[in-house]
Amino acid sequence: MELSVVMPCLNEAETVETCVRKAVSFLQDHGIDGEVIVADNGSTDGSQALAESAGARVVPVALKGYGNALMGGIRSAKGTYVIMGDADDSYDFTALMPFVEELRKGADMVMGNRFKGGIDQGAMPPLHRYLGNPVLSFVGRLFFGSKIGDFHCGLRGFRRDTALTLGLQSSGMEFASELVVKMTLAKAKIVEVPTTLKKDGRSRPPHLNTWRDGWRHLRFLLLYSPRWMFFVPGIVLMTLGLVFGIALSFSEISVGGVTFDVDTLVAASASVVIGFQALLFSLLTKAYGVAEGFLPSDKRARWLLSSWSFERGLIIGGLLGLAGLIGMGASLVHWHGANYGELNARDTLRMVVPAATALMLSCQLVLGTAFLSILGIRRSSHPGTETEPAALTLEAIRPKVSVED
Repeated sequence: MELSVVMPCLNEAETVETCVRKAVSFLQDHGIDGEVIVADNGSTDGSQALAESAGARVVPVALKGYGNALMGGIRSAKGTYVIMGDADDSYDFTALMPFVEELRKGADMVMGNRFKGGIDQGAMPPLHRYLGNPVLSFVGRLFFGSKIGDFHCGLRGFRRDTALTLGLQSSGMEFASELVVKMTLAKAKIVEVPTTLKKDGRSRPPHLNTWRDGWRHLRFLLLYSPRWMFFVPGIVLMTLGLVFGIALSFSEISVGGVTFDVDTLVAASASVVIGFQALLFSLLTKAYGVAEGFLPSDKRARWLLSSWSFERGLIIGGLLGLAGLIGMGASLVHWHGANYGELNARDTLRMVVPAATALMLSCQLVLGTAFLSILGIRRSSHPGTETEPAALTLEAIRPKVSVED
């Protein structure tokens, strides 16, 4: 079988029959060997019977959620290709040929682009059209190097075998983001085709919740990218903190009549510590994510995780700690010179703050390296067994799954 059209459904009695009839008509009109699957997520309005009467195969999915429903339908599909779309009659299931043609040409995934194809008046709330979708699509392109213009179009097609090898886990609306992100990281061939969006045929509000589901999409994009969640903010904070901290450790700085002194030095110290902690979290998140298989491996991460060791962390952390202790010792000598009396706060802080910063970084590095080494124990294995999850690439994963006929 060539094509399976999968529609998630939860109480869509007003529109599901129309959507199924359009999809069945499309398959017949173009002579495509295919099927229409309605992945029902527990409808109580008779949607199942209406879908079956229109020619669909209904697949019940007990676990609630948009992502769960779609994965239930995808696993049950018999087609080489899957085209998914909402059962609310907002997408035209008679105009799927551009998706099929691109899949036949070798695309792993074909995304619809509503902004290029046309959005009818009232089909998409202004907040979604002019803020939500553009911002989230931009974040997806920035974080993962995707070239997709409409990250959240609900009408999309893909190879079933490829989708099943990606380890898709999201249960809710963020499934749409996860599918694009993991296809992108797997170096899949992704193309876009214009598609239209019209006002849905339901009299009730949509299942999509603007703020809740928008946040879930953004949260997924952030958590799945340790680089942008931790590394980039960390390197910025640490760099700024070091630049200001080193300069202010010697004397105050005046810029345009504004004087930066030891109070700014304390802020710079905090920036260094927070930035370093973010960098450490980036590494720990990557190590854990690769070990558990929900983050893809890459050459830089593999090199760092294999070259770093508990011993090196102890040595470098020990040197930082020693520098901190020397700084603290110098401050005590300075205090002794004043016969342990009152000191100039500015001069004292210029010695104490850098020393305290070094001690904090020392502790963070030693403890972080210890935790990283614990994760490394789990990654290690006996000779002849796999030492870490394979990189998430189509070359590595596609042969593992065959398409059911």
